[in-house]
Amino acid sequence: MPMTNAQQLIPGTLRTHLIHRTQEAKKCGALQSIATHYEPVIDGGLEFMVRIVSNLARKAKALKTPKPKNFNPFLPYEADLFVSDLSDQHLVLLNKFNVVDHHLLMVTREFVSQDTWLDVADCLALAIVLSEMEGLAFYNGGWAAGASQPHKHLQMVPLPFFPDRSDLPISPVIAAADLQGIGQSPALPFVHGIAPLSLDWTNTPQDLAPVLLDTYYQLLEAIGMPWQSDTAEATGAYNLLVTRDWMLMVLRSQPSFEGVAINSLGFAGSLLVRNSQELEHLKQIGPITVLQNVGVAL
Repeated sequence: MPMTNAQQLIPGTLRTHLIHRTQEAKKCGALQSIATHYEPVIDGGLEFMVRIVSNLARKAKALKTPKPKNFNPFLPYEADLFVSDLSDQHLVLLNKFNVVDHHLLMVTREFVSQDTWLDVADCLALAIVLSEMEGLAFYNGGWAAGASQPHKHLQMVPLPFFPDRSDLPISPVIAAADLQGIGQSPALPFVHGIAPLSLDWTNTPQDLAPVLLDTYYQLLEAIGMPWQSDTAEATGAYNLLVTRDWMLMVLRSQPSFEGVAINSLGFAGSLLVRNSQELEHLKQIGPITVLQNVGVAL
């Protein structure tokens, strides 16, 4: 389907759209941010930033509100959360219950299952958003990877992720791996693959998308779950994390361990607990043990 002016993002405008929509959505109550505070937790020489939720009451109330069977919040989407058109296949929405400011969703216009492989259209959406602003994009590939909605959506949180640090907690681990191609970090004791990216982000997203897709395929191979062209649905669950500098993919086995739920952000070094009791429980178990158990331990 050819792209129309109503279905594409004007380059250089996403941040403006994002800030404006965030302000308006806060005013009308459509955006219901979840307040948190956070503290570092060191485990095995690795630093994790653990967010402690201050109040989940609003989200809990929304989740308990009766909804039709097979309710899909993206079809139709809430107009007050609409940020911008992105491409002929994707649009951008605000994450209604955001923990991090300006957390956005790249949502397919029509229903596509979250369990399907990523394709070149998804990678075009990634390329457009990462060309517009620096951040961490991610995909929760399946229920066991922490996906909470069945409608296909990628996500992105702009950097800085934490106000007092410019990088992600996982960034030093990836930098220390010093990879020349697809590889792993000895500091991460679970099945994963890391791909350094050497892309010129001033190139068009249309040029960047096939490179991102090829790297995605290579990472699937690296974690033992190669892409299969004869099936639309992925043959397993995984988390994909993407910055302008690298991609990280982790094979998943279950969505949580010992009551600690993990999605892609957990593998960026950012964990979320509901209260101080859960924080103490997490400290006792150890974040690395949690990640090993929701992934596939080496």
